[in-house]
Amino acid sequence: MDGRDKPGHDDIEDNRNGKQAMIKAVIFDCDGVLVDSEAVYHEVELAVLAEMGLVYDRHDFKARFMGMSDKAFHAALEEDALTRLGHSLTGEIRPRMKARYAEASDQLAAVPGAAQAVDAVRVLKAVASSSTTQALEYKLKLTGLWDRFAPHIYSAEHVAHAKPAPDLFLHAADALSVAPAECLVIEDSVNGVRAGHAAGMRVWGFMGGGHMDEQSRVRLADAQVERIVDDWKEAAILLGEF
Repeated sequence: MDGRDKPGHDDIEDNRNGKQAMIKAVIFDCDGVLVDSEAVYHEVELAVLAEMGLVYDRHDFKARFMGMSDKAFHAALEEDALTRLGHSLTGEIRPRMKARYAEASDQLAAVPGAAQAVDAVRVLKAVASSSTTQALEYKLKLTGLWDRFAPHIYSAEHVAHAKPAPDLFLHAADALSVAPAECLVIEDSVNGVRAGHAAGMRVWGFMGGGHMDEQSRVRLADAQVERIVDDWKEAAILLGEF
């Protein structure tokens, strides 16, 4: 792909100015959108952090951290530990959470209807997730979704700046050889929505994950998603129109 064809600044500006291009690719978040993992992980994280002295309101925790990369999440936790507890927890949090994640892995499943909705997409598609590459592969293979996207599966490790920066979505669009304005992002987190908007893409908010509630709906609406879809049954009909 030569330089003229690469997704660029003009594509982003056109989309921001309300000129909607035909959708040529759909880019899916993973956690809470394809794999119903957020509710499981939030319970693990809140429990581990409370045991270590960092107690969070679950709604505030979800609003603040959901959609962050692993690196950014742990950096924020370390800042909270230093501020609230007066000492570092870097060496303790990761191994404890890793062990608990492993214990809870049998609870992971695809969001109901995800596979059928993905199969309804006739345009190009990709996954762009804040998960690590290893975790992303594990979750998508466990739920039977990997082969529906491979090789277009991208993690925060593919870019320098994770969501809410636009880098990951722009990386996926570039790999698909599709302009940003011709991409639709499906996200459940405000951080992901901001990343999609910053990339100059259309963004739908997804409510089908087990962790979503009415406060989540309000946050997605406030983040100015184009549309909020309640589940994959509804989304599959809409996606089949592209």
